Amino acid sequence: MTISNAQKEIDNWIKQHGVRYFSELTNMAILTEEVGEVSRIIARRYGEQSEKESDKNKDLGDELADVLFVIICLANQTGIDLEEALKRNLEKKTARDSERHWNNDKLK
Repeated sequence: MTISNAQKEIDNWIKQHGVRYFSELTNMAILTEEVGEVSRIIARRYGEQSEKESDKNKDLGDELADVLFVIICLANQTGIDLEEALKRNLEKKTARDSERHWNNDKLK
C-alpha cells in the first residue's frame, strides 16, 4: 500500500465508519496518547523498565499503526499529501545530512 493509497483508504473509512474527522486539536491529543502507548512498550520491552504482565501481550506493530492512522487523519484533514511531503523531507535531510552521520564519532 502506498502512502497515497493509505490516505484514501483512511478517508473512506472515516466517511463510512467514523462519521467525520475529529478536530485537528482532538486528533493531536489522540496522537499524543498513541505515541505514549508506543513509548510505554519500548521503554519496558527494550529499555530499563521491567515489563508488567499486562503489557507483555501488547503488539508494538498495532500501536505504531495507531500512530500512523492518526498522522494520516491529520494530513487528510489539513490537505497534506504525505507521500509528497515525505519525498521533500528526505531530499532536505539528504542535502543537510549526507556526510554528517558518517563523520559522527559517536556512531563509529
